[in-house]
Amino acid sequence: MAEFLPVDEQLDLLQKGAAEIIRVSDLRERLEESRKTGRPLRVKAGFDPTAPDLHLGHTVLMRKLRHFQQLGHQVIFLVGDFTSLIGDPTGRNVTRKPLTREQINANAVTYQEQVFQILDREKTEVRFNSEWLDKLGFEGTIRLAANFTVSQMLERDDFHKRYQAEQPISLHEFLYPVMQGYDSVALECDVELGGTDQKFNLLCGRELQRVYGQKPQIVLMNPILEGLDGVQKMSKSLNNAIGIHEAPGEMYGKLMSISDELMWRYWTLLTDLRTSEVEALQTQVAEGTLHPMEAKKRLARTIVADFHSQEDAARADENWALMFQQKAVSEDLEELAVAYADLVGPAGLPGQLAIRIPKLLVHLGLAASGSEASRKLAEKAVKLDGEAYTNATLQLEKLPTRLTVRLGKRAKVAVIG
Repeated sequence: MAEFLPVDEQLDLLQKGAAEIIRVSDLRERLEESRKTGRPLRVKAGFDPTAPDLHLGHTVLMRKLRHFQQLGHQVIFLVGDFTSLIGDPTGRNVTRKPLTREQINANAVTYQEQVFQILDREKTEVRFNSEWLDKLGFEGTIRLAANFTVSQMLERDDFHKRYQAEQPISLHEFLYPVMQGYDSVALECDVELGGTDQKFNLLCGRELQRVYGQKPQIVLMNPILEGLDGVQKMSKSLNNAIGIHEAPGEMYGKLMSISDELMWRYWTLLTDLRTSEVEALQTQVAEGTLHPMEAKKRLARTIVADFHSQEDAARADENWALMFQQKAVSEDLEELAVAYADLVGPAGLPGQLAIRIPKLLVHLGLAASGSEASRKLAEKAVKLDGEAYTNATLQLEKLPTRLTVRLGKRAKVAVIG
């Protein structure tokens, strides 16, 4: 009989980054039952192979699948080869153009090659929903569709918007959430994962399971990952995506370009660190004991290592540092010596090498006063070694230290000792 971690420990990992769980109490109950019986939960996420390549946004769900897998549960990677023929209308304001069988099959092969960079191939159940949907037939489809009303379908956000805007909705699009719901019946799922934009479809699975006498699945929804711009959903068409097959150096460089604020979303959704570990890093940055750039470099190394190797991540880190240093040198910036004693706070920080950034900006002549410097920090106008910095305090590793400080278009190099 399989042994599982205590439920609270499992929930600590499973709830990390989740946008909504329907319902947490049900998930706890199902996990308790699993521990008592030794039966792993059956957990699935469906992926329609509508494009050949995956980016980091796609991996948010896959990583959550991996968390269930690491906890000993049965993960099902469902390839929606049949539902791809319909075309998922989620988030669309027009009918999606359906793919051919040949396109779907070719994309499905690529998907499987990529997903096992995250999931354990030996422990993953790979299924294709054509296995049961092809056999359903016209009568079976009618019987399934009879469980839902047109009014229910129009409650779905994207259908409702299109209806209100008098944009056409093809009849076959109503069948998509019905078919996805039937997947959960066929696989007897305990849990289904999806993005927040999939809520209607996921709830259809719960409804159909009730009809077929099964316990309704728990629905675990993950947030939609923002792209490099920090605003819009990660998408190759928006040129704000990081492909999981991109070269290590390119992947590392793109990750270093994200904002400090977005970095914490990526730590939460794209790594296996628990919530408490991510919060500990945030605290270190807030207290000035960890530079935001170092936290971001750790993130970039972690993600590159996930999709390539530790050696590739280390090499990308070194190459990026060399390029950055060369860029700093090429600007031929004015270099000024600044006494450490002039930069500490009123009482200092016992046992720590820490300086006050407003004092540094004033000493370098980049700000006229401490109040102006503090205001510029709050406006995210200050960069240290090329990275935006907003904390008033900076922890140093050693003395003397060399720091490139930029405020707007002006920059100087401080040698602090």
